[in-house]
Amino acid sequence: MAGFSAYVDADVLVIGMGNVLMQDEGIGVRAVEELESRYDIKSTDDRVVDLMDGGTTGTELLEPMRGVKHLIVADAINTGAAAGTIVRIADEQVPQFFKTKLSNHQLGLSDLLALLALQGQSPEHITIVGMVPHHLENKLGLSPEAQAGLDDMVVQLVKELRDIGIDVTERAEALPCYWAGQAEYEANMDAQA
Repeated sequence: MAGFSAYVDADVLVIGMGNVLMQDEGIGVRAVEELESRYDIKSTDDRVVDLMDGGTTGTELLEPMRGVKHLIVADAINTGAAAGTIVRIADEQVPQFFKTKLSNHQLGLSDLLALLALQGQSPEHITIVGMVPHHLENKLGLSPEAQAGLDDMVVQLVKELRDIGIDVTERAEALPCYWAGQAEYEANMDAQA
């Protein structure tokens, strides 16, 4: 089963953020889970890549983010664009992103990045890959519209990794995904009720 690794001292950190109990709000967690399920992402002796389920945690992400070279965050973000739009924000665009308060987690992530900056331990490069959510209801699992756009978000995450020289190869057979399985279980229970 695809599962996120325990914290390691990574050079490249990919974090999926969001609340999987709030439908499309969990798109970031689901995208990183799918990334790990479908692709083999190779670390080398000098380039350690780690994937994390950041969920809705806050300060727990401080240590893993401290001093990484590349931080890639997948999240649901609100830009005013049409629902389902895939958005990429990087490096110097990130502070402006937080000024307009577009992410459902901007306070936690922006606070963490500010604290790392004060300590001189900011990630060298930050990229946020997001999807404008369709539905934010109290429900496990993505809306059908967000599920249909999940592939595009995963493809963008693969591109981000390959663009910085990380070896990413598609697995012959995808690993099962925990959160996708839980959503399917809940949907089956609802159907039987």
